[in-house]
Amino acid sequence: MTDHVQGEGVPPGADLRGWLDHLAGTDRLSVTRTGLGLRHEVAAVANRLDGTSASLFPHPDGHPGSVVSGLLSQRSWMAEALGVDEGSLVRTFEEACLSPVPWAEVADAPVQEVVHDDVDLEQILPIPTHNEHDSGSYITAGLLISRQRSTGAQNVSIHRLQVSGPDRLGALLLPRHTLRFFEERENDDEDLDIAVVVGVDPLTLMSSQAIVPLGQDELEISGALRGAPLRVTRCLTNDVRVPADAEIVIEGRLVANRREPEGPFGEFPQYYGERAERHVIEVDRVTHRRDPVFHTIVGGGLEHLLLGGIPREASFLSHLRRSFPCVRDVHLSLGGVSRYHLYVQVDSPQPGEAKNVILGALATHYDIKHVTVVDTDVDLHDPREVEWAVATRFQADSDLVVVEGSQGSKLDPSTQAGVGAKLGFDATVPVGSPDMKFLRIRVPGEAEVDLDAVVDRSTGDWRNSVATR
Repeated sequence: MTDHVQGEGVPPGADLRGWLDHLAGTDRLSVTRTGLGLRHEVAAVANRLDGTSASLFPHPDGHPGSVVSGLLSQRSWMAEALGVDEGSLVRTFEEACLSPVPWAEVADAPVQEVVHDDVDLEQILPIPTHNEHDSGSYITAGLLISRQRSTGAQNVSIHRLQVSGPDRLGALLLPRHTLRFFEERENDDEDLDIAVVVGVDPLTLMSSQAIVPLGQDELEISGALRGAPLRVTRCLTNDVRVPADAEIVIEGRLVANRREPEGPFGEFPQYYGERAERHVIEVDRVTHRRDPVFHTIVGGGLEHLLLGGIPREASFLSHLRRSFPCVRDVHLSLGGVSRYHLYVQVDSPQPGEAKNVILGALATHYDIKHVTVVDTDVDLHDPREVEWAVATRFQADSDLVVVEGSQGSKLDPSTQAGVGAKLGFDATVPVGSPDMKFLRIRVPGEAEVDLDAVVDRSTGDWRNSVATR
């Protein structure tokens, strides 16, 4: 069986191994020596290289498989994987969410080259332990794909998965679509068939994080991003369809009426998610390519933050623009762990509309904690610019919106079991202000200056330069 060859014009990120070749060819893939430790050492090296280079770990601890991390640890890399400029990244993803492309099912799948019926996860797969107090090894970049039996609709998402036994995983299921599918089955005392896919192409990885309506298969967003149907194949033990060209598939079931201890685990807010009784997956079979590459995402690193942030920006932008035509752009800041702090750019809002935008933004997703609305002269992607707008255009007694006792992120340690307060900052220029009052200063011609033409770099003797000639 050979790899599926991508056609011409397909974005660089449409194939995982092709993306690794692309990174290697541009000096952004660091290959370590063989045999680094799966416990902490892989994560330590990945964190040191985070944002500058992806990391490939051949055969850690002598394992037959290898590990990769940091595939998408810069915003610009995500745009590059899609084949677009960085300024078009969010809008390209937004368009893909609105125009999904159905997948194409195939029988001959590289991900099923090797089949394990006798499952021992840590013997089959090189699964790292990341942070100091993590409860053990975790699958952190696995796409959990579930299928609603009544409709056949699929859902794709990423959940932290603790290795709890040779054929058992502990899963944190937050109140999203996977949990909805599972509760439908559990109400009938039945398990939910699932698959966990590890080592997918960057486009499918990004697609898994889209915020779309229940029943929309995120694999179809991957098809829209690549401009062609994603190849999928049926699992060997259930009806779930998985990417045919992935590296690894773990087939199993979310078990009804069973909960077991899971955690602690180092999460995206850069704190530990607490230990608690959580859902359980029983594994029935593992399939993979020959010489599989196991993708791991180190908790709280740039890849973790950006992977959750960019697709959400696209979904939030689409949602807000339907209600507020003044909205031009959105950004989830890294300082807000790409989940909690949302910046919204608006153009000439009507009186009071900025506050409506704040309320609408807070309602887009329970993770959003603070919203700052700014004008189009403020660069959303520059935290200093946003802070400047708050410093000079915001007054707490008139421009602050506070919502108490609302649902937030259960991974935010400042909440009470996920319930907390939300804030909105209207940092826009007040409607009707005098023209000069909020006009930003500007030096004419500054942007056009050719520094090489006007700066004399031939001498370091400034005293001679100012001496009377």
